[in-house]
Formats: sequence, C-alpha cells, structure tokens
Amino acid sequence: MADSYDLIVIGGGPGGYTAAIRASQLGLRSAVVERDRLGGVCLNWGCIPTKALLHAAEVKHQVENLAVFGLSAGGVEVDLAKLVKRSRQIAERLSKGVAYLMKKNEVDVISGTARLTGPRAVRVAAQDGDIELSAANIIVATGARARALPGIEPDGERIVTYREAMVPKTLPASLLVIGAGAIGVEFASFYADLGCAVTIVEMAERILPQEDEEISDLARKALEKRGIDIHTSAAIGSVKPDGNDGLVAVIDLGKGQESPVSVERILVAVGIAGNVENLGLETTRVAVERGHIVVGDFSATAEPGIYAIGDVAGPPWLAHKASHEGVVCVEHIAGLEHVRPLDVSRVPACTFSRPPVASVGMTEAAARAAGLDVRIGRFPFQANGMALAIDDKAGMVKTVVNAATGELLGAHMIGTGVTELIHGFSIARTLEARDIDLIEAIFPHPTLSEMSHESVLAAANRPLNS
Repeated sequence: MADSYDLIVIGGGPGGYTAAIRASQLGLRSAVVERDRLGGVCLNWGCIPTKALLHAAEVKHQVENLAVFGLSAGGVEVDLAKLVKRSRQIAERLSKGVAYLMKKNEVDVISGTARLTGPRAVRVAAQDGDIELSAANIIVATGARARALPGIEPDGERIVTYREAMVPKTLPASLLVIGAGAIGVEFASFYADLGCAVTIVEMAERILPQEDEEISDLARKALEKRGIDIHTSAAIGSVKPDGNDGLVAVIDLGKGQESPVSVERILVAVGIAGNVENLGLETTRVAVERGHIVVGDFSATAEPGIYAIGDVAGPPWLAHKASHEGVVCVEHIAGLEHVRPLDVSRVPACTFSRPPVASVGMTEAAARAAGLDVRIGRFPFQANGMALAIDDKAGMVKTVVNAATGELLGAHMIGTGVTELIHGFSIARTLEARDIDLIEAIFPHPTLSEMSHESVLAAANRPLNS
C-alpha cells in the first residue's frame, strides 16, 4: 500500500469500486477506502439481495397459478429463514467478487473510515490506527442512508427501514409502508406475495410519482387488485403502540379526515439522505445542499481535485447511474477526449415489483410542460403473442416522440419483463435515434420486445397489431 495516489475513492459501492477499476485501467495509481463491505448498500443491502427476495415471491406466485397452464402442484410453503439466507449468500458472493476485482486491477483496498483533512489529504481511521494518505484526485462515493420521519423513528423491530425489511425473522401479518417510491412499492409487492396484509401511504398524488402518470395509474390498479390498500395525498399523523405488540397508525387523508390502521410492522421508505457527515468537507470548498454534495459537469465539486458520485451527489439514486458517473469522472480526470458529462435523461429507472415498471427519458407530462409537440404511442400486453403465451396480459409500453423531429423523448413500460426491455430504448436515447430508425429495426417474433416496436409504430400513426 502506498501513501500517495493519483486517485483515492472514499466508498466502495457500485460507483466507487467501478471508478477505481477504470482509473487503474487508465494507469492511475488508485485506492478505495471502505468502512464496511465492498459493494456498498446496493450489493449488500439493496439492488441485488432485494431482487433475490422478489424473485422468490414471483416464483411463489407462479406456482400458485399453475392451473392456467394445465399444471398442478402441492401447496407452497414459505421457509422465511431459507429465503433470507439465500439472499444474504448472494450478497456475500458478490462482495467477494468485488474484492477479487480490486486485486485483479491492482487497486489498493483500505479498510477504515475516511476523513478529508484538506483538499488533497485523507486520514483513515483503521483498526490498527490512523493512516495518512494523499492524492491528486479524490472521489467521494459515500452513498446514502434511509431518511427518517420525525416521530416515526425506526427501532429495528416494529418500525423498520429497508435493511430490517430484508432480513425478517418472522413474517408480519400486516405491514404499513410509508412511501410509494420504488423501494416502498417493491417491498409492498414482496410482503403481499408472502401473504401479508399491506397498506401503502404516499404524500404525493400518486404512487411511483416519478413515473409517467399513465404507468403509475396502471401500477396502482394492479397492486390494488392484489389486495394492497393504497392511500395517496396522505400522511401519517401519529404512530402509537397498540398494547399488544403492534402499532396503530393514524392516516391523515386531508380535509380533516383521518383513518386509523392497526399493523404489526411499519416500513419507512420516504427517501434517502446523503452520507455527508464526518467527512471533513469543512476543510475544503465542497458545498452541501439539502443533504447532498453539489456537483457540476463530470461530478466536479467546488474544490478542484475533489469529485462526488452516486447517491451522495443527488438523484437519480440508482446504482447504474453511480457506476456510469464514476467512469465518466475518471475518464475526465485522465484527460480522455471523448468523454461527455452524464445526461440524466438517459438513465433508465426500474421498479422490480409485480408488475415491474421501467422507464427512460421524459414523461408525456414533462414533454408537454417543456412546450414540445409530441406524438404518443401505446401498445398493450394483451395484444402481444408472447404475453398471452406466458399468461402475463396486464401491461403497456408507451413512447413519447417529438412530433417535429421524430426524436425519441421517452419510453415508459409496465408489465412482466419490462426491466429487461428498457435497455433498448436507453440505447436509442444514447444514439439520439429517431422514430424512423426504430421503425426500420427488425424485432424477433414472438417476443415481448415486439411491443417496443409496435409502440413506436403507433406513435407514428402506423400501428400494425393494435
């Protein structure tokens, strides 16, 4: 381990470790300082292990509905301990994989808590004492944590965050989810599939408020059809013990209306706060606003040589955004000529609920608010042969196209498989594709991907199968 580096990355999550690998590939002597486990929240407590849980719930649903395919099987029993154990084993395996990648790419990994002691200096509080390091460039990739609500602070047992919700020791009979963003909706979907009575409370007018309005409306209908109780434009007025190991939450419905609900457990999923504390930022010119580090192009802060990427640098709070940011930032540091700043409109978003939701680019409302004349294309799952074959008929693909130029402004999907389909539109956005380019592309038949083609055809007033 050296004392001086070309680059020190504080935080070994998806953005941090990816940035360090790319830096090493470009010949920069690099180190990652990580206080916990390589892979960060995403790999250890978020993206990957939650998908293992959600897939298990999806398998349970499929087995319980075999009759439609002319099949039958015995009743499904949930072994919660094994389900959680598998999720944790996957996280462990991937964390070890990141450690291997660090070694393979000759990136020094320093275990401890990092603190800036100046624009080019880092002190690491390690198990064996403090380590003083220096670097020409520093990337802050410390991630974020679950945000708490005043008066509804998590206790790790009855009021929990996503961390506790991922490793339940027992399955609650009832669950209140506060917040209907991606995290809230995913956990609501998971627990409902395991047999819990789930209630969602969201302050915004609709669930998944960042998604296109039509898509979020369809998501609400699908979740309500599954028995999930949803309250939007609502808040939690108070939470009190019920005297019987449960909780009573009073839902403020507005206009003086309230509705009490008794639940065994509450999941707080109201967003995240950047990990900006105790980093020594006050020893630099790095600015913090609303709990996140302020950055400009190429993730640069107000302090030359210091950058911030990922969740700590603000929305969208997505692992793939952080990884891409890290690569762009490092290539800029290395002086590569082809590098372009991150365009957040090209970052896809996915919610892995049942049904899943995926999107990229502008919603219809955002495009119209920007004064653009748009053409809208829609194609329903129920008109797609593969969707009928696999008996997943609920869903839609929607595209937003600039009427004047044919530019694909946005794509929005709900239904099985959409998290695997959205990349096609992400590529199209990156290549600045027009509708005619997508129309001329040949999509395989029979596949769900044909719906992407059909949606663009519909936007051009050339529908073939709807």
